[in-house]
Amino acid sequence: MREIRYREALREAMIEEMEKDASVFLMGEEVGHYQGAYKVTEGMLEKFGPERVLDTPIAEAGFAGIGVGAAMVGLRPIVEFMTWNFSAIAFDQILNNAAKIRQMSGGQFSCPIVFRGPNASARQVGSQHSHAMEHFYATVPGLKVVAPAFPADAKGLMKAAIRDNNPVLVMESETLYSVKGQVPDDQDAIELGKANVVRPGKDVTLVAYSRMTHVALDAANALAKEGIEAEVVDLRSLRPLDEETIVKSVWKTHRCVIVHEGFPYGGVGAEVADRVQRLAFDSLDAPVLRVATLDVPMPYNAKLEQACMPQADRVIAAAKRVVSRGKA
Repeated sequence: MREIRYREALREAMIEEMEKDASVFLMGEEVGHYQGAYKVTEGMLEKFGPERVLDTPIAEAGFAGIGVGAAMVGLRPIVEFMTWNFSAIAFDQILNNAAKIRQMSGGQFSCPIVFRGPNASARQVGSQHSHAMEHFYATVPGLKVVAPAFPADAKGLMKAAIRDNNPVLVMESETLYSVKGQVPDDQDAIELGKANVVRPGKDVTLVAYSRMTHVALDAANALAKEGIEAEVVDLRSLRPLDEETIVKSVWKTHRCVIVHEGFPYGGVGAEVADRVQRLAFDSLDAPVLRVATLDVPMPYNAKLEQACMPQADRVIAAAKRVVSRGKA
């Protein structure tokens, strides 16, 4: 085991897969000479050269389309968006081409492509750069969406994404790039669609992913001091979704709080809540609650920004509400 940073885990995954498979290449804004906007791709241009690490113009629709075309003819592109906020410009390429080409070609073409980059809010980057984009893409048949919370998962899920024969979107939280964690020396691919129980408990299930898994763990540790044992389920994969692990946890705890950084209207939290109430209704002792970003454009002001985003105190309050409801 080694302790490495989240960004280093992602880099290792890409380098190892590029060393194994000559069809894998990297392209995106500032991935080469600048070493990556968040230094995820540091050293990769020097290692693989400009034919496999390509700096692109600031033209998301253009280079996303080039990536889709490359994937259709046998290559395995890794396309980095400087931020997933900018992927909105390439939405048509992802929605109408990457996601649908296998079905529309009757299986004659596949699209083994990875789209990756930082997602959701950071620190005072304004409303136009704070979107949690995972819900937009998780609704689309033909796409797979993952959102790792820890370095080991980042490496394992990235490896799986590169090897997959379908388009996979890797949503990386900008706020996690410097987070350290234990990563096995032989970390291999982690199967897509498998959640992970990162903290066992018996009183309430907290479902989260990406940075919100850390918020849920902070809340669980605080709840434990008050005698409430929360089980934390880290989704890791949003599509496909591991409903079996979620439901098994709710069968045990009889209560569920979902924590996600997207807006409350619709979203991943709503999808999880729907599945819990359909598949574990008889086990629920309280309503399923969601803790999400407030339903407003993200403010630039630092204090207002923090007030909008899910924090441990809001998760604690929601958990106490369902626990007290269940005991009444």
